[in-house]
Amino acid sequence: MDNKIKVMHIAQAAGGVSRYLETMLKYSDRERFENILVCSNDYSLSDFEGLVDAVEFVDMQREIGFSDLKTAFKIRRLIKKYRPDVVYAHSSKAGASARLGNLFIKNKLIYNPHGWAFNMKVSSKKKKILALLERIMAHFSDKIVCISEAERGDALKHKICKPEKLRVILNGIDIDGYTGKKAPGKSALGIPGDAYVVGMVGRISEQKAPDVFIKAAGIIKKEIPNAYFIIVGDGEQRNEIEALANKCVIGNSLMITGWTDNAADYVAEFDTAVLLSRWEGFGLVLPEYMVSKKPVVACAVDAIPEIVRDGENGLLVEPDNPEAAAEAVLRVYRDKNLAERLIENGYKCAVEKYDVKRAAEETRSLIEELISK
Repeated sequence: MDNKIKVMHIAQAAGGVSRYLETMLKYSDRERFENILVCSNDYSLSDFEGLVDAVEFVDMQREIGFSDLKTAFKIRRLIKKYRPDVVYAHSSKAGASARLGNLFIKNKLIYNPHGWAFNMKVSSKKKKILALLERIMAHFSDKIVCISEAERGDALKHKICKPEKLRVILNGIDIDGYTGKKAPGKSALGIPGDAYVVGMVGRISEQKAPDVFIKAAGIIKKEIPNAYFIIVGDGEQRNEIEALANKCVIGNSLMITGWTDNAADYVAEFDTAVLLSRWEGFGLVLPEYMVSKKPVVACAVDAIPEIVRDGENGLLVEPDNPEAAAEAVLRVYRDKNLAERLIENGYKCAVEKYDVKRAAEETRSLIEELISK
């Protein structure tokens, strides 16, 4: 145990960050690393069973406030308890609390924003404040990991830190987890057998634009009578999205799964997979769609155009445009050759660029590089 590098991962946001951590830790070298997870109460202990050596839960609020100082003190106590060689903070909230808690402690600190907070749909004043906070906190980071080239570009544009402090490690998915897996079939999931399924995976929140998905679904339904729509996920806007679905006359053709551990089972039944986010740090579900051999329709925001090349491995549309999203889905539906090309190129892209084993190896190299200094 004494020879191992001790890494403390600190995370507040669940969802994509949690999945990122699960897959990265799955391929962590347990002979080389001792991993400790400090996380919010949004995390499930069972998700990390066998992946980490210890788990500590800390109350972390999503909104910025005085509670952040209390959280930072709790994290500081845990850092002193475990004495990690490296603290790895994930997302902006955990990043701020971890860096405050780690002040003047002799170790190395890595910060991964998983999408800059100043890229969210907020007022210009708040964007400036968030960027200023990131610039200040960057002084307390040894390295900042960007999960896309777009994220690195935004860091440089907003002068978050010097270029040499940034390291791009492209996000990754567990390719092995998708190969050879048998789909349960439409009937087992309660989907009509003759349905043309258009689906999205994501939180039912403003960021993921489920309202745009529903409005596009209303247009699609008029052209494809047997179209069926699935939202794999849940969230704070669920009630209003269900009301909007009834208004768009697709209520009987919509399934909202709620939170599920079997998202891949539903994706396996998609005929077209969409992600219409208003902002997106990476869009981990996009390579997941691709490795599942689904044609992709996505919005051209933030890092998404890095993953989806319009007309080659997916179709890109502008955000907040249900008409454009619907037309893209209809193109895939009508043009089988296009659909097959998108599927083939998408699968190749996912396997070649977005394997989490590559991301885990690059993370290992970064940690060992920092420890050697």
